[in-house]
Amino acid sequence: MNNQKNNWTIDWQQPLFRKKLYAGASILVVVLILLPFFFQAIEKRDGVHLNDWLLTRLPAYNVSLAIFVIIWGATLLCLVRAIQNSGIFMVLLWGYIFLFITRMISIWLIPLNPPDHLIALIDPISNTFYGSHYITKDLFYSGHTATVFLFFLCLQKKSDKVITLLCSIAVAVLLTFQHVHYTIDILFAPLFTYLCYKLAVKIRG
Repeated sequence: MNNQKNNWTIDWQQPLFRKKLYAGASILVVVLILLPFFFQAIEKRDGVHLNDWLLTRLPAYNVSLAIFVIIWGATLLCLVRAIQNSGIFMVLLWGYIFLFITRMISIWLIPLNPPDHLIALIDPISNTFYGSHYITKDLFYSGHTATVFLFFLCLQKKSDKVITLLCSIAVAVLLTFQHVHYTIDILFAPLFTYLCYKLAVKIRG
């Protein structure tokens, strides 16, 4: 724990570190404020309905509780590690910013209508960022899958990485069974997440 405290103490003494932290926190707040308006706007658009080979062969199940427990359990683990380690905190902060921004761009450029037999995902924490109505068209790419995969990339301990990798796979599978996303939304999430992670690492320096 002393080494972890020293990690924050040393970094906090660097003006550049503080500037990156303040800038990231400010940008994240602005993005979070804009998100409900963005999601309400995209929900009003008509998009393309994809003929998903996998979803047409899978029955739809409501696994919201399992998804909620896995995502927020992984989130708690990552937040604890980020509080302990300034490097993880910085990469997580900027990685999440890039996730939000790239998702907003990709969702806007690729308008999709929701899959058949979609079952609403009940997540009282995440849903607060969507506004007053449940959103079904925030599809390409999957934010839930991307978030947990970002945790996997950011964490350093082998046991933490194994846990979050398994969590990201479980979330991807469960989202598919709930028909919340098309298969392509989930498959592309790790690719976009990796690019966001690499950008965040560059900012951390």
